[in-house]
Amino acid sequence: MSRSSMEIERKLLRHLHGHKTRTRLTQIHAHLLRHNLHRSNQVLSHFVSVCGSLNRIEYAAKIFNQTHNPNILLFNSMIKACSLNDPFREKSINLFVSMKVRGICPDEYTFAPLLKSCCGLREVKVGEFVHGEVIISGFERFGSIRIGVVELYTSFGEMENAMKVFDEMGQRNVVVWNLMIRGFCKRGDVDMGLCLFREMSERSVVTWNSMISNLARSGRDGEALRLFSEMRHQGVELDEATAVTVLPVCARLGAVDLGQWIHSYAESSKLYREVVSVGNALVDFYCKCGILETASKVFNDMCKKNVVSWNVMISGLAFNGRGELGVDLFEQMTSEGVSPNDSTFVGVLACCAHAGLVEKAWELFGSMTRKHQIEPKLEHFGCMVDVLGRSGQLREAYDLIRSMNIKPNTALWGALLSSCRTHGDVELAEHSVNELIKLEPWNSGNYVLLSNIYAEGGRWDDVEKVRVLMRDKSVKKSPGQSAVG
Repeated sequence: MSRSSMEIERKLLRHLHGHKTRTRLTQIHAHLLRHNLHRSNQVLSHFVSVCGSLNRIEYAAKIFNQTHNPNILLFNSMIKACSLNDPFREKSINLFVSMKVRGICPDEYTFAPLLKSCCGLREVKVGEFVHGEVIISGFERFGSIRIGVVELYTSFGEMENAMKVFDEMGQRNVVVWNLMIRGFCKRGDVDMGLCLFREMSERSVVTWNSMISNLARSGRDGEALRLFSEMRHQGVELDEATAVTVLPVCARLGAVDLGQWIHSYAESSKLYREVVSVGNALVDFYCKCGILETASKVFNDMCKKNVVSWNVMISGLAFNGRGELGVDLFEQMTSEGVSPNDSTFVGVLACCAHAGLVEKAWELFGSMTRKHQIEPKLEHFGCMVDVLGRSGQLREAYDLIRSMNIKPNTALWGALLSSCRTHGDVELAEHSVNELIKLEPWNSGNYVLLSNIYAEGGRWDDVEKVRVLMRDKSVKKSPGQSAVG
């Protein structure tokens, strides 16, 4: 290649990796064609890589398909580009097969992105095929490839295979330890995850966050907070994920002091002012602890808010029985141009229920489809049944359930039943329990409820009919349940 050609190539590569590449991609391609560089696999591999990082896979594929003699460098770039984009991960496998058909041998850079694609495809057989090719090609001892294999098996829950590869690794970095911990915890074996965590000589903040999160998800909140305290004592810097993980645990356990310490830390490190999710978690924490004044202050002080921020504050007001304030906040949200979503309406309708705002609830419920193009889901109908039930409008609640275009679930009929019993409407209570029995014929609690309703009204013949029905359906009472009569 002449000196002038080399200079043109360097100049194009600088443009290709520049900050304005996205808008100049077609111009750069035109220059490649004009200077006959479209035959250079090295230049094309750069071009394809950039296309992948810009999510321009169709363009990359077009360039690749026009290449007559792609080499391993270009194949690797194309495979990696496809692995980075979900819809094209299967194509990376097809490219690998095409490469093999052409007699091109893979190298150490082929398999890491290929294994990443297999994780996204959710096809364990494909992953096993690629792992087999790794072994055949003799690259199983490369660190990045071994990590890819471990990630492959942990993502499929194949922890025995993952452990086999893990045990064979002479040197294990934090990434591979984290993968193993996550894999075992995802499978439900949190104790094994914790055991591996304890074996680690070096942990990242991701490791701590992952283990704390998995303990919390397993209902082991106390252990989660103890591990968080250990993290603090070891001088590990908290990040936004730590705060978002630990604050809900503090709320559930009523650990107000610890939650306030996280708030103080987040303020001093500028976490909650710069990271929306941290501000949202703090608002949620204070609402669930009943400290509404501080929740409102955090909410108002947030530099950036998203729809979740508004939802958390509105739901928090409902949770604390301040429904009217929640409705006012919803009005403020929409007036500021923030579009509500499904969760927003669950929160604001709950506000209406707590404040007894029946007409407002109907108005908001109607605006979902009319104004915001949101189809009501079961949760929204449930909120409306709660609103109507609390105000004693039981027939309206029943009619609403009957008018639904989706099948009512047990929560809806259960909510209506609760209101019927509160307001003494035996007829609708009977209807509700019969619907519950249709949905859950195996649940003895429903039969006991019906039997008790009949007994309260002195309808002893009907009580006996329920007992016969239970016997005919082989439904047995659970311990602790009792039917009068």
